[in-house]
Amino acid sequence: MRSPHDFRNGESPTYRDRTHFHSTVAAQKLRRFNSLILLLRLASFSFSLASAVFMLTNSRGSGSPHWYDFDAFRFAFVANAIVAIYSLFEMGVCVWEFSRETTLWPEAFQVWFDFGHDQVFSYLLLSAGSAAAALARTMRGGDTCTANKAFCLQSDVAIGLGFAAFLFLAFSSCLSGFRVACFLITGSRFHL
Repeated sequence: MRSPHDFRNGESPTYRDRTHFHSTVAAQKLRRFNSLILLLRLASFSFSLASAVFMLTNSRGSGSPHWYDFDAFRFAFVANAIVAIYSLFEMGVCVWEFSRETTLWPEAFQVWFDFGHDQVFSYLLLSAGSAAAALARTMRGGDTCTANKAFCLQSDVAIGLGFAAFLFLAFSSCLSGFRVACFLITGSRFHL
């Protein structure tokens, strides 16, 4: 490898010439940081999948209302299903990063992809949960919940699980934002 003093005017080192040295402490910090992101993605996947399943199975027969009869409940189901698929994909990316010690895509693209999608899907879950919660509150004020308590209870559980998925995805988004900031400042996803 050439030293930085070997380059002449205007020359810059190639990618191969730049190596990143990480001490064992830095490698452990990096592993812990990646483990935390994986844990948050696993929690987001679990809660959004559970919310989608609870909403999907919320039908009690022909006399009871069905979740697909209400736009807000359909929106909540679709949003949670999308986030479950996205979180599953991101867990795969985290496992890839653990096993190969490199990102799936180029680092700049990976950083912005994670941050952008975490933001978009967080807001998607928040808006879907808010719309479904407003509808559930309206239904509680009417005759629907007095006649079909189980339907309303299961809707409330699905909405609560969706909000929990939002919280975990929002925390994951904060860590993705930290990675973007580190990338902009140092040129690497990690400040180490």
